[in-house]
Amino acid sequence: MRYVPRALEIQVRRAVRNFPAVVLTGPRRAGKTWLLKHLFPEASYYLLEDPDIVARFRADPQGFLDGVSTPAVLDEVQNVPELFSYVRSRVDRRPRRMGQWLLTGSQEAPLMRGIAESMAGRAAVLQLWPLSQSETSRVTMLGGGYPEAVARPRVRSVWFSSYVQTYLERDVRAVTAVKDLSTFRRFLALVASRHGQVLNRTALAAPLGVSVPTISQWISVLETTAQILLVPPFYENLGKRLIKSPKVYVADSGLACHLLAIDSAADLARSPFRGAVFEGFVASEIVKAQTGAGRRRELYHFRDEQGLEVDFVVPASGGKLALIECKATSTVTPAMAAPLVRLADAVRAHRRGGGLPVQLLVHQARHDDPSSSAILPGVAALSFDRLIAALGLAGAAS
Repeated sequence: MRYVPRALEIQVRRAVRNFPAVVLTGPRRAGKTWLLKHLFPEASYYLLEDPDIVARFRADPQGFLDGVSTPAVLDEVQNVPELFSYVRSRVDRRPRRMGQWLLTGSQEAPLMRGIAESMAGRAAVLQLWPLSQSETSRVTMLGGGYPEAVARPRVRSVWFSSYVQTYLERDVRAVTAVKDLSTFRRFLALVASRHGQVLNRTALAAPLGVSVPTISQWISVLETTAQILLVPPFYENLGKRLIKSPKVYVADSGLACHLLAIDSAADLARSPFRGAVFEGFVASEIVKAQTGAGRRRELYHFRDEQGLEVDFVVPASGGKLALIECKATSTVTPAMAAPLVRLADAVRAHRRGGGLPVQLLVHQARHDDPSSSAILPGVAALSFDRLIAALGLAGAAS
C-alpha cells in the first residue's frame, strides 16, 4: 500500500518547528513510524524494541545518545522510560534547536508520565489513530482503518488474529501483570459484545469469574493502549437525572468486527451488532477528525433515567452543540429524530438565548442521496461521509 497522506501531518510539521521534541502516541500499527519516516526521510531511526539497541542504551546511555545523529526517530520509547531524562538534558543544552527528537509510543499513560516528569514544556504531544475514511475511501466499517488491514483485505482476518495475539503478548503484559491471557482474550470478546453500550463493570466481571477491580484494571489497559474509546456522559446539568457511566466502543471497527466474528459484508448486514458497529465507526471518525485537526477530543453521549438517549453530543463552533443520532440504514424517518428534538428543546430551555443546537441524523449513504435533507424542523439527515464537514472538521488542520 502506498503512503496515504495523514490529516495529522500539518500538526506534526508545526510541532517540529516549535518544540525541541515531538511525541507521537497512538495504538500499535496505526502508522506512527510510517508517518515520521515519510515526513523526515533524513532522520536517523532507532527501534527501542530491538534487544541490541535497548542493551546498548542501558549499558551506556550517554555514549549511546552521543552516537545518535539528530533529528532522530526513537520508536516505541515506552520500552525505555529512563530515556526521557537523558533526552531532556540534551534539549536543555540547546533549547533553541527545534525538532531534534521524534519519539513514538503505543502506551499513552506511561508516556505521559514520562513526559510530565521529564519533558514538560519541551515536547509537543500528538496522537495518531488508524486511517480515517476522510483520508482514504478504502477505510470501511468492516475493515476498519489499520493500514495493513486496509492494504490487504483478503487476509484481514489473519492480520487481526495476529494483531490480537501480539497485543496480548506485548502491550498487555507490558502495562499490567495479566496472569491468565485466555481469560483476557474472553474479556476482549466480551467488551466487543458490549460495543456501544453503557459500561457496566459488574456485568463484565460476572461471566469471567473475576473481580470488578480487575475489570477496571483491564479496561484501563485497553484505554491506555488506545484499543477502546470511552465516551463520557454529557456533563451539562439540564435539570435531568443522568446516567453517569461512559459508553464503551472498540476503537477500530475492523477489530470490533473481528472480535464479533463478522467476516464479510453479508455477515455485517444481518448482524444484530450492525447498528452498534456503525455507531462506533461514527465515534471513531469524529475523534480522528478532532485529533487530526489539532483539537481536543470532545465527544460525549447523553442518556437520562427517563430513557431519553442521544448517541453523541459534540461541542461545535460558536459555543453551540451538535447533537448526533446514528442509524445504520439508508432510509430515515422523522420518528428517528424524536430524541434529537427532545434533547434540543431541553438544551434550549436551559441555555436561554443560546440558540438551538445543531441536530444531525447520520445514516449510511445511498448513491443518489442529496447532501442533506430536513426531515423535521431544525433536524438535518445526512449520510455519514458528509458528517465531518458538517461538524466543521474537514480541512480544519490546514
